[in-house]
Amino acid sequence: MERKVAASMFATALLLGVFAHIAPSVDSIGVSYGMSGDNLPPASTVVSMYKANGIPLMRIYAPDQAALQAVGGTGIRVVVGAPNEVLSTLASSPAAAASWVRNNIQAYYPDVTFRCVCVGNEVAGAATSDLVPAMENVRAALAAAGLDGIKVTTSVSQAILGGYKPPSAAEFTDEAQGFMGPVLDFLARTGAPLMASVYPYFTYATNPSAMDLSYALFTAPGTVLQDGEYGYQNLFDATVDSFYVAMARHGGAGVTLVVSESGWPSAGGVAASPENAALYNQNLINHVGKGTPRHPGAIETILFSMFNENLKESGVEQNWGLFYPNTNRVYPISFN
Repeated sequence: MERKVAASMFATALLLGVFAHIAPSVDSIGVSYGMSGDNLPPASTVVSMYKANGIPLMRIYAPDQAALQAVGGTGIRVVVGAPNEVLSTLASSPAAAASWVRNNIQAYYPDVTFRCVCVGNEVAGAATSDLVPAMENVRAALAAAGLDGIKVTTSVSQAILGGYKPPSAAEFTDEAQGFMGPVLDFLARTGAPLMASVYPYFTYATNPSAMDLSYALFTAPGTVLQDGEYGYQNLFDATVDSFYVAMARHGGAGVTLVVSESGWPSAGGVAASPENAALYNQNLINHVGKGTPRHPGAIETILFSMFNENLKESGVEQNWGLFYPNTNRVYPISFN
């Protein structure tokens, strides 16, 4: 899947080298609620787990009636996805976009506090031509419904970062340059952030002999990468700042980056263990309030994922969860 592609395209580069009406804050770190499992607990139980663990933000990849009904009235903010399968329809038909907004946003508002609508997830290839038209139509539909305070964005893969460079020389791949300019223009005009996946795990796992594990796990004792005036002690910050530099090259200097996915698997691959997953995710939670060398301040971040999901590809893809489907913890973690 896209996270694996991101590893092969981005690892060497780093080894060498405001949603809606809610103000950003470190406590808006969230967890994605993936549903690719046939043994997951009911949505009402899942929402209770978010509340019990103090998780204030949920990402769902497509509208789900049970989840949206269960989260209503809780104050948990929701990033809801318009999935890739409907992108073409939303792009070509304002009426379809209006219907989508009516059925999936208006039907639950204001009981559900929508953080934003994420149109498409890690879209690649020819479908990227539908991104901005779909975002424009969804935004227009929200405005027509009196919901223009809900921002519209998209989520991109780490794979769009290409090249063999440190953050200061980061650039999008040739393919990504073709669509990121219009995407960033839309986001800049509308005051919406760009969402992007950041996976130090895959960067490390692609070539573990080329870097120390501590750089990926936030445990390096000092600077690992010096990039001009900026020193990097962890791979997460280097990746985030690489996005910011590449964004600025294509008209996105004023656009905020939100980490739409980040995490560490507990089994199924290189360096995948409950111990490493707990270390990475807890350190990530503790770190994101500080920001990066280039961009101090809280980084909106969504951990991947709430549960291990047994319908995904075998190996690491089934083992990103903070919890087992029986609701037991895979490892200890605190959001406080």
